[in-house]
Amino acid sequence: MKTFLALVLVSLAIGAAVVLDAPGAMAAPTPTPPVAPSVPGTVNVNLSGSKPSNSIVILIALTVLSVAPALLLMCTAFTKVFVVLSITRNALGLTNVPPNQVIAGLALFLSLFIMGPTLSKMNTDGVQPYLRGDKSQSVAFKDGVQPLREFMLKHTRKDEIALFTKVADKPLPKNRDDVALSTLVPAFVLSELRAAFIIGFVIYIPFLVIDMVVSAALMSLGMMMLPPVTVSLPFKMLLFVLVNGWGLIVTSLVASYR
Repeated sequence: MKTFLALVLVSLAIGAAVVLDAPGAMAAPTPTPPVAPSVPGTVNVNLSGSKPSNSIVILIALTVLSVAPALLLMCTAFTKVFVVLSITRNALGLTNVPPNQVIAGLALFLSLFIMGPTLSKMNTDGVQPYLRGDKSQSVAFKDGVQPLREFMLKHTRKDEIALFTKVADKPLPKNRDDVALSTLVPAFVLSELRAAFIIGFVIYIPFLVIDMVVSAALMSLGMMMLPPVTVSLPFKMLLFVLVNGWGLIVTSLVASYR
């Protein structure tokens, strides 16, 4: 048995030696050299017109959503509409009717109705070309914000622009295109507040007359212990409904931006 195992081991050793001594048995394959292109030329990579990736679009959308409340308050008609509706409620003598949520919702949809053409033009000139890759980020921002600039410049008084330019210690702009956004936005808000207070003053006058008439009537009747507001409130509500007050206010607000 031992002799048989010894013969097997010797045979295996002899076979391995023969395989190792064979020519090309363990030689590594020779690499193939690279082949030159059939048409010589240069390769150019142009990224200026490429579409933005989904991650960049999502990042921009989240950034816009985070600053959306400030943009809504400062760059649209929301402030003026909300202030006018709140003054109307106070002029009627109603503290919580309609509630703040209703007034804010009505002001929001009226603002979207007023800003509809401007927002549509911003989307056409800036957002869609950027998403298609036709414009770079800087060019798309400049073209997209231009309709909003035109809207704010149209409804901003020159006195407010001069005020903020003077406060910032900057030279007066030569034309409309030289007005910076940092100056235009607060000037637009002040102009909107001024216009809202003027409209509120006009709204207050007829209700104030009703309060004075009711107060004089109660004084002449000797009913000094009865609050005049309690008696005048139904008459003010009746007058407001008869003249279609909400319709007149909404019509005046929309017409002020035409």
